[in-house]
Amino acid sequence: MTFVNTLDYRHDTPETLGILLVNLGTPDTPSVPDVRRYLAEFLSDRRVVEMARLPWMLLLHGIILRTRPKRSAEAYRSIWTPEGSPLLEISKRQKTALQALLSERFGGPVRVALAMRYGNPSVPAALAELKAANARRVLVFPLYPQYSASTTASVFDAVTRELQRWRWLPELRFINHYHDEPGYIDALAASIRAHWAEHGQAERLLLSLHGIPKDYFEKGDPYHCHCQKTARLLADRLELPPERWFLSFQSRLGKSEWLKPYTDATLEEWGRQGVKSVQVLSPGFSADCLETLEEISIENRDLFLEAGGESYSYIPCLNDNRDHMALLTDLIVRHCAGWPEVAGPAATDAELQARAERARAMGAAV
Repeated sequence: MTFVNTLDYRHDTPETLGILLVNLGTPDTPSVPDVRRYLAEFLSDRRVVEMARLPWMLLLHGIILRTRPKRSAEAYRSIWTPEGSPLLEISKRQKTALQALLSERFGGPVRVALAMRYGNPSVPAALAELKAANARRVLVFPLYPQYSASTTASVFDAVTRELQRWRWLPELRFINHYHDEPGYIDALAASIRAHWAEHGQAERLLLSLHGIPKDYFEKGDPYHCHCQKTARLLADRLELPPERWFLSFQSRLGKSEWLKPYTDATLEEWGRQGVKSVQVLSPGFSADCLETLEEISIENRDLFLEAGGESYSYIPCLNDNRDHMALLTDLIVRHCAGWPEVAGPAATDAELQARAERARAMGAAV
């Protein structure tokens, strides 16, 4: 293996703290070839599809990538904006906001870089950006509130795969999840209350999270438990009775059983049962994307209304709103505790005193 070297390094170069934000990804354009490339990378990930490789690759390249890209491209075109991919543009705004907030909170230099797990900007490109800024410490932050091997662990794979090529590795930390963080629950609750203040409350609130195959859950993936806890904590914070809120799972792929109940089937059933008004939130996404803007806001709206419902509204993701950015900032600061860039100049003496006291306490204990 040929390693990525650091031939032009100067020892007087100031060190930087790097924050790597990672979201799922998006095609470069809504064209069929770009969507095909994106889907090929996404669906080739062993974390995403846990099938025997040869049969899956034959199915993927022989059938799926010959048919699905056209349908997916049409869906992407329905949400594409003049600025481009909604997910990418929102993620860029999140990066900018976090850069400003962290620069205020940290005493030393900090650089925030953005990557998409699939597509561009890639994980290797974002890590190269941090390397160029001399980030000797890196916090990896997958923007998935609930942990799953198919999302969060896949980010870890991509990061470590790239770092295996580096000669000089940075210190590395990794945020695993934040599904039950009080600040996250508070931010979700505030967004729902703001929607209620403008539109009133519907008969039912549906919390729709991305699904995973049931088989993954049975093998020990904690995602379903994390989703359940997020939903329960949010309902408690909103003081909603059990008959007013429900949890469902969206975006299944293939014919195997996924986590239930399914979002589309639930909405169709409600429409037939006479439920007249529904509001839907997707608390598993940190930024609006194809799965929320097209699948939830358009496709599932049509299913509910055609089945007999009368009022359907989608509550946007937290995106780059103030509460969300404050939560993410607090999480980053907490996970970077102890690194030299975290404490500001005014806190240096206090930090040194605290360290000394801890050392004396440890010595006394010994």
